[in-house]
Amino acid sequence: MLFNDKGQAIYIWELEESTKAECYGDCAVLWPPVLSDGAPQATGSVSKELLGTTERTDGSTQVTYNGHPLYYYAHEKAGEVKCHNIYTHGGLWWVIQPNGNRAA
Repeated sequence: MLFNDKGQAIYIWELEESTKAECYGDCAVLWPPVLSDGAPQATGSVSKELLGTTERTDGSTQVTYNGHPLYYYAHEKAGEVKCHNIYTHGGLWWVIQPNGNRAA
């Protein structure tokens, strides 16, 4: 699974089939986007070839991985994975693997 530098799990949403972010409003409160001020940096098992960004409607830059916008779950602490394969906001949420696919 992918985690940020603070150990928080990173998720993708099944309803987003392109790099265009669709999680806004209440969705983005529960599932905050992974944002970047510049080019995201690959460390550890993260593949720099799979890293990218997309512009959100507010002009902020959201990190993508293998074409998927990335999110955190707002109620998780470092090292926790509470919401893999959980259905909210109209779709399933999955943690993402270093190869760019959702975890089984």
